[in-house]
Amino acid sequence: MVTVEEELFQWRKKLVKKSNMLQRVSKKAQTKVNELIPEKAHTVITESIKKMVQATLVGSEYTTKGQYPQGMTLQVKEKLIEDKLTVYRRTAAAEGAGTGAGGFLLSLADFPLLLSIKMKFLFEVAAIHGFDTKNYEERLFLLQVFQLAFSSDDHKKRTLQVIENWEEEKNRLAEMDWRVFQQEYRDYIDFVKMLQLLPGIGAVVGAYANYNLLDHLGETAKNCYRLRILKESN
Repeated sequence: MVTVEEELFQWRKKLVKKSNMLQRVSKKAQTKVNELIPEKAHTVITESIKKMVQATLVGSEYTTKGQYPQGMTLQVKEKLIEDKLTVYRRTAAAEGAGTGAGGFLLSLADFPLLLSIKMKFLFEVAAIHGFDTKNYEERLFLLQVFQLAFSSDDHKKRTLQVIENWEEEKNRLAEMDWRVFQQEYRDYIDFVKMLQLLPGIGAVVGAYANYNLLDHLGETAKNCYRLRILKESN
């Protein structure tokens, strides 16, 4: 039987593995595009996404249902999280299909809607593990998990170090670097989601992309909390 430590080792190995050629070329192209965008535009985009994420965090806190029983084993917690993930994957797929079928304008609405679904799921994961998301540092941890799931190779490595050494790093992180946060997230999903704008296949692409993005976030969140819990127990 594969142990949690062995699964963590394999996940970490996969996480730090270099992206495929297509993803690396896409990242380079997006970096070039970002360099051409005026600084004022970057400031507006950064502030907009910052406010969007903060509003989503507040909303997720109030819509996460109830308290979960204390004293559950890690196995029971992860089974509960997997059940929650099944629901969130379906919700994200349905939302992606709906906005993808609606053409360009509805596809634009997919960005904040999908962001909200992802954040709500992360709040559920934290609550199941018994962490109080009213605390600022817990929200900061959720954002680090989010960044780890949706960022470039180099930034993933840096973020993984923060998560692996959370008790030391949390005191150093006064606030998120929102500029980096929004660029990494946009660059990660732009390539995945651009096909959603194409007529005829938008609904299929939207459903497939959203399902897989939630699946990826679920795997990342599960292993990040494993890292944290195992380190705290040692």
